[in-house]
Amino acid sequence: MTSIDTTAITVELPDAFDPRWNRLLGIQVDGRRITIDPAEYFFRFESSTWLVADWDLVKAQLLDVDETTESAVEQLALDFIKNHGESTSDAACVLATVYGVYSYLFREEHLAGLGLPQITVGHLRMLREAATLMALNKVELDGHISNVGPCWFFPAATSVVFDLDDETGGMLDEVYHGGWFNEHRRIESIKAHAALGGRLVHGCQSVPDQSGGVVAPYGASMANFRDDLAEFKAGWIEQVYAHRVTAAE
Repeated sequence: MTSIDTTAITVELPDAFDPRWNRLLGIQVDGRRITIDPAEYFFRFESSTWLVADWDLVKAQLLDVDETTESAVEQLALDFIKNHGESTSDAACVLATVYGVYSYLFREEHLAGLGLPQITVGHLRMLREAATLMALNKVELDGHISNVGPCWFFPAATSVVFDLDDETGGMLDEVYHGGWFNEHRRIESIKAHAALGGRLVHGCQSVPDQSGGVVAPYGASMANFRDDLAEFKAGWIEQVYAHRVTAAE
């Protein structure tokens, strides 16, 4: 039997995270320094390796490449991952890569053209932080979900950490998995997620379903992914909401 490394994960990122992440079990935020205890943080932690590609290389060699009639953007991303993807057990490296990806995808210049005036710079920060932690989740090629943490359930986690009401949490979730609601943003997302070894996929049809998202490898079985998710999500969503802070507290 293969032993899973549950050593504490520590990383220092370019920007400070909201200290309210400390409300969740197994995570400690101290400014730019984040420490995660896998045994406490994850609901399921069966894999301590992730597929990544160098973010600087993605920026230099993929982001500005246009698809053609012979090579769709998905094929460009898949080829890049095949050529440059590497397996790593360094979770800190994964988190640093991920933060670069989401700092790019959720950058302030998009706000003017988003068509959602209620989304603010502060909301972009929330998206960057939650999506960064989400990327430690993992789906295998056979569709089995091997790693699940609180940020799988995006509206639940953001409501606990950022004191959001259900409507605002749901709106953020839509922006997160909606690719900013247009094709240009979707293409940008596909290219950027090559740094994380796959594409962003979701188990949910809409916000109320709250079935979350994960960066899954190209070729992963979505049927098995859906079935695995359906078996566990309700109980784990309840555990996330249990950390919600009420006015009385």
